[in-house]
Formats: sequence, structure tokens, C-alpha cells
Amino acid sequence: MGSVGFSAEKYIEEQSKYILERIQAGDGRLYLEFGGKLVQDKHAMRVLPGFDENAKIKLLNRMKDQTEIIICIYAGDIISSKTRQDFGITYDLEVMRLIDAFRSYDLEINSVVVTRYENNPAVNMFINKLERRGIRTYKHNYTKGYPTDVDTIVSDEGYGANPYIEVTKPLIVVTGPGGGSGKLATALSQVYHEYRRGTKARYAKFETFPIWSIPLKHPVNIAYEAATADLKDVNMIDPFHLEAYGVTAVNYNRDIEAFPVLKRILDKITGDASVYQSPTDMGVNRAGFGIIDDDICREAAKQEIIRRYLLAEVSYKKGKIDESVLERTKLLMEEVGATRYDRKVVAPAEEYAEMKRAENERYENVIVAAIELPDGRIVTGRSSHRMAASAAMILNAVKTLAGLADDIPVISAQVLENLQKMNVEFFGDKSSLNCEEIIMALTMSTMTNPTADYALKELYKLRGCRAHSTAILSDRDEQTLKSLGIDMTSNPEFSTSDLYSK
Repeated sequence: MGSVGFSAEKYIEEQSKYILERIQAGDGRLYLEFGGKLVQDKHAMRVLPGFDENAKIKLLNRMKDQTEIIICIYAGDIISSKTRQDFGITYDLEVMRLIDAFRSYDLEINSVVVTRYENNPAVNMFINKLERRGIRTYKHNYTKGYPTDVDTIVSDEGYGANPYIEVTKPLIVVTGPGGGSGKLATALSQVYHEYRRGTKARYAKFETFPIWSIPLKHPVNIAYEAATADLKDVNMIDPFHLEAYGVTAVNYNRDIEAFPVLKRILDKITGDASVYQSPTDMGVNRAGFGIIDDDICREAAKQEIIRRYLLAEVSYKKGKIDESVLERTKLLMEEVGATRYDRKVVAPAEEYAEMKRAENERYENVIVAAIELPDGRIVTGRSSHRMAASAAMILNAVKTLAGLADDIPVISAQVLENLQKMNVEFFGDKSSLNCEEIIMALTMSTMTNPTADYALKELYKLRGCRAHSTAILSDRDEQTLKSLGIDMTSNPEFSTSDLYSK
């Protein structure tokens, strides 16, 4: 933990230079489809230690005078309340969060496009919210003829049926809250309209993963497959690139499968059959050139693959994914020669829980959480009538970091008792105190107890630490731990037999 395998500075310099070269390399403005996470790319940060999670928005900030942004969201994702896993918020809220993030970097938001529009109350309400806050919105329907009838796609019945989005800058970034947001169709629709209006335009794509310039079976690329197992993405050697240039490059199945049609569409729009010879040609990603220690990145990616498998186990238990996705992540974990116990916090959590159960039958349902501190030490916490296991883990971790003995109290028993009493009397909540409540209690205790202040000041050191629980966390604890930056996984076991929990 803490080792650096990637240079964020080198990456931003190389990436911004390459995008500017692509802008200047041809006629007309460049529509750049941005895949993956443009803001807070935590996957990249985990598999490329040293990667700045906001590197991509920072490089756009360098080009802010030349850039404006179009955000796409698929109407079906609004209707289904699709959720971004790492933040626990729906895609429609993620669009609003993205707008705020872009504005904080002085980037111009052109508009929001609702793709494959449906006349649905939830969709229309979302559009109304944006328009009443001064955000331009556009409705794009499903592209007639897509994906095989190129003559219809590139016509007034296809892309021409969409309204043209008025833009002014040389670089138009087309992004969205997640995969399937309609970014490609929006970008190509704009390129079509530009040519129909007598101006030239070009299309390119920015995808951080898979990294085209590292081996196909590199753990960093396999980690991408694990992250997109639900989309059934598979990394492949780009056959078009190999044939055209005799150079091996890595891409993924969806881009490779779509390339022949995409090339025909671009050729028909632009009249230039030589514009791209492979899907890799379309890309502008330079992440591979930021790797400065391959071994560190390989190990980090291996840990990410294990993490994705553990998350898949829980998602399967909750009914969110089918068995094929779970099996896919397991196969990928085995492909890199790993098991769940290669995540160092899994065994200590399970062993401590087993030990407590063997000690006394009253611990039959005990839950244990374990965290690996920045110096490699493992700290555990167990559930009790007073607090949840994850809350106990946090409290024990900050005490350990502060050098406080286990028997030194940092929160008085009276404060904990009063908090629980308040929960029962005012909210009807009889559960143990959660992570947020314990942190609040610790914060209040700093006013009268100096040791509480010592412990609280260590809380920030838990950011980036790996942790594991022997049971599935409550939604509130899961969100609190994400906010703290703790990389938490759990066994696929519910903490209670109740079907509804807060």
C-alpha cells in the first residue's frame, strides 16, 4: 500500500499534448467521445497506483478555452433508476453531479442530451428540472436503421432526425454517466449535421481501458474485463490494426465488432475512406505511457480483480446480477492466479469471527470487519449490541493509528447509550450504532476528551485502505465507508434474516 506505479504528471502532459495534436491534425472541430469516468475515476486510481482520479478533467481544464461538453443520458436509465455503483446515486443525479464538477473546473457545459427518448413522466421531469435550472436539453430518438442500414442511418431519417446541437469550440467532449448513454450516436449525429451544414468535423474516442499499448493479458487489462463483466466485454487483439500496420494493439470486443459499420458510417458522412483503418486509430488514450513501475501496477490490478469478484458475490446474493456474471469474474480472478484470500483483510476477518463463535455460543451471529492500515497492520472490529462491526473497526483503527491502548476509552459509555436511546425513542431504530453515528460521537467527544481528538485526527489516514466484513453492510454504512475512501468488500452473507433493513 502506498507504492506508486504510475506518474499522473507524465500522463497529463502526454495526454493533453496528444489530444491537441489530434485537434490540429485535420479540418473542422473534433467530437471526442469520452468513455469511462471523466471525474473521480476510482477504478483507474486502484489499478494504476499514482493515477489522479481527476486527471482527465484536469487535462481538459488545460484546454478549457477550446472545449465545451455535451452530456448524454439514456432515457431507459432514467426510467429504471440505474445506479452508479461507486457513489450509490442514480444516473440522472450523476448527470447533475457531473455538471457541478465540470463547472468547478471552469469547463463549459453546452447541453444535456436524452438519448433514445421516451415520453415518460420520469424522463420529462428530469428534462424540466434541467431546463428550469438553465441547462439546455435535447431529445434524440433511436437512430432509424441502426446498426446495419448505413444509407438510412446517414440520412435525414437517421441522424438527420435529431436536432443539431449548437456548438462553437474546436473540441466537443461527449460524455455520460456510464456505458450505453448514447455518446457515440450523439457524436456521429453531430458530425453528420456539420457536413450537412457545409462544415467539416471529425470523430475520435477516449477510453482509458483497455490500454492498447500493454499486453492483452496484462492484469490491468484483465481488471477492465472484471469491471465490465456485466457488459460481457472481452479484450482482444485489434485485427484491423494488425492487418493495416503490422502492429499489435489491444481493444475490446464491442469496438472491434462495431468498427466495420462505424467506418462505413464515417466514410459515408465525410467521403473520406482513409480516415480510420482500425478502432485503435480512433482512440487518443495515452495511459500506458504513464506506467513507471509495471510490477506495482500488476499487483494493484490483481487486487482489483479480487475486489470485483467479492463485489460480484454480494451483487449475486442481492439478485442484482445473474450467475454468468459471477462465474465470469471468478474465472478472471483464477486467470491471474489469485484467490479471495490474496486480499489480506479477508482471512483475519473470517478467522476472528470463527474464534469468537468457538469461544461462546452467544457470538453465534457475530460479524467481524478488518482493515489493513497504511503500514500493513490489520485491525479488526466486531459487532455488538452497541455498534456495528464496521463502526467498531473504524474506532479501533483510529485508536491504533493514534497509539492509544485498546482499553483507553475515547467515547464515553454515556454518549453511546444516549445516542442509542435517541434512535429508539425518536426514530424507532433499535439497531446498533453505525459508522456515521460513531464518527459523530467521536467528534462530539473531542470537546471533553483529548484522546478523542488524537483519534479523530487519524481518520483521514484510512482513505485508500482495504477492508472486509464477514457480512453484507447496511446501505448507510456502505455509503459512509465510500465517502471515507475506504475500499470495502464483504462476504455474501446477510447480517440478519429480515428482508427489509434500513
